[in-house]
This record gives sequence, C-alpha cells and structure tokens, in this order.
Amino acid sequence: MGAMGAPAEVVASPASREQDTKARQPANAQVQQAADDDQSETKRQPIRPDEVHDPILWHNPGRIADEDLFYGQGGAKGQPEPPFRFLDEDRDQSTPKFDARDAAGKKWRVKLGQEARPEVVVSRLLWAVGYFVQDDYVLPQADIAGIHMHRGRKYIRGEHIADARFSRKPSGQKKIATWRWKRNPFTGTRELNGLRVMMALVNSWDLKDENNSVYSDRKSGHQIFLVSDTGTAFGRTGLHFTNGPSKDNVKAYVHSKFITHKSKSTVDFATPAPSWSLLAETLGIGMKQFLRRQGMLWIGHDIPRQDARWIGGLLGQLSHHQLQDAFRAGDYPPEIAEQFVSTVEARIQALNDL
Repeated sequence: MGAMGAPAEVVASPASREQDTKARQPANAQVQQAADDDQSETKRQPIRPDEVHDPILWHNPGRIADEDLFYGQGGAKGQPEPPFRFLDEDRDQSTPKFDARDAAGKKWRVKLGQEARPEVVVSRLLWAVGYFVQDDYVLPQADIAGIHMHRGRKYIRGEHIADARFSRKPSGQKKIATWRWKRNPFTGTRELNGLRVMMALVNSWDLKDENNSVYSDRKSGHQIFLVSDTGTAFGRTGLHFTNGPSKDNVKAYVHSKFITHKSKSTVDFATPAPSWSLLAETLGIGMKQFLRRQGMLWIGHDIPRQDARWIGGLLGQLSHHQLQDAFRAGDYPPEIAEQFVSTVEARIQALNDL
C-alpha cells in the first residue's frame, strides 16, 4: 500500500515549545510554527462546502493479505526513535496527551491512558481496508526527558511511561479542519457507509465531529478525510457513567451486541448506543451529554446491506495472523488478544453473511 498521499485508487465525490528548542530553529521554521499556532482554532472548525476540493476518504488497499498489521502504515522504519524529549502538554482534550520529539527530530503526539492501545489497533484495521490514518505505534516502555504534566500523572513514574500511543501525520500533510458525519462530500457513498460499519465493528462510540480531521496533502493535492480519534473502542457500545468498561475492556467487547436489526435492504448496528445509564446514574445531570449522544445514533443505523457486505469482504481478506498482529501492535497479552480477535472474526463473518 502506498503512503496516504499516494493512493492507488481515489474516491473523490460530491502551548509553545521550550525556549531552547525555539532558539535552535531556523527562522522559517519559527514563522511556520507561529502560523500553525494562529490557525489552531481554524483547524478545529468543520470544513465548509466552499472550502472542499479534491476530497478523498478511501483508496484501494491492494493486496490486503500482504499487509503488515504489526508495524502498520509507518512500517518498521517509521517507529519513534528514543531518546525522547518533552515539548508541551495538550490540554484541549479529556485524555492526557503531550508532544515529544524523538532522536531523529520527529515530533510525536503521545496519548496516555485507556485509549492508547485500542486506538492503534483500530488504526491498523482502518489502514488495512483502505481508510486513511496517521502513523501510530504503541510503545510498551519509554522515557520522556523533562516531562511535566498537569493531567495523567498517574500514568507517569518519574520520566517513565508505559503503553503510550505515539502518533504523527505522514510527511507533507497538514491538518486544516474537521468534518461532519452528516454533512460531507461522501454522504450516501459506499465508502462512508463502510466507515460507519468499521466504527460499529470495533465499538468506537465517541463519534463527535471534532474527532474527524481533514488534512491537506502537499504531494497529491488531495484533502484527506479521516477519523483521527478512535480510542473509545473495544469496550461497550456507548458511553456509561462508569467509564471503565466503555473502552479497552475485552469482557465488555466480547459480550456486546453487533447487529441489532436487519431488513431486506438495510442493517442496524449496536454502536453507537444510547447512554441510558449515564442519564439514570447522574439523576439527570448528564442530560446534555445524553442528548448529544442521541444525535449520533443514526451513524450506526440504516446502512445499506450491500455496503456492509462490501466492507465485510475487504475485512474477510485479513488472516487470523494479521488480526493477531494488529492486537500485538497494541501490546495486548496473547490471551487477551485472542479473545478480541475471535470476536472481530465473528463480526466479519456476520457482515459477509448479510
């Protein structure tokens, strides 16, 4: 498979760095950094229809059975290289994240906590069937020189972290906006419907529009549409007041529902599910979150059966060993990985049986 900027087949339809680091930057790099900071708010806004040109959501993945789901898109050579140096903390999101620079000078966004491992596995599966992802890796162990965080301190021992996700955009790509599930250039297409099925396959329920990104690719000229935050996966089918089982929980994932209803032409999936327990257990205080989640339920409903079968056919080309590699990339113990893999395989078979 080619890099994100060089697809084989295109579907195009209707906190500052430390002062010493800055001092070593060339002048043009400092100007670019300032420009990026000025555009940070713009990057969080949904792309407007008049801003869209040459959009792409999916590309032909080629021989899926040949893909390496352990190293993924970035390959073995793309891995983060220690030693690492802390740059700054990202305080915009609920999950603890920070930026770090590796020995090769590459900048990585590092995520700690319960979402780190599932996010890398989801990245591998999306990449394998032709959707766009970042270069993601889980590092079982890493030392981050100078790390100082306001959040996520329980995941840090001195300068040591474990099971952290390291992520970066492929070379030549720049985030320019987010995109809406309900209003985008791919509405009604097989490729967008397949992406909806992929979210249900892995129980990725946090389908807020701000978790979607649009990247401008300098090499191809395309605007790349992708789901850039998929850490709320491999647990329950929706948000609960007790968040623990909602992600990275093999027991919850294995016992969760997948397909909830089938008609002659469409299929409904369990993910995303209503957040009834959030409403009940907070005695109504969680009403705002509950209503927001209700607005996402359509993403898993009324998906054409032929589109669900299409993505199932792509997934069906993955071998048992490749799926094991995907979970091994997430640093899951073999016995836990095997339970996840068995459930994923059963779901793939269900798609192909539609």
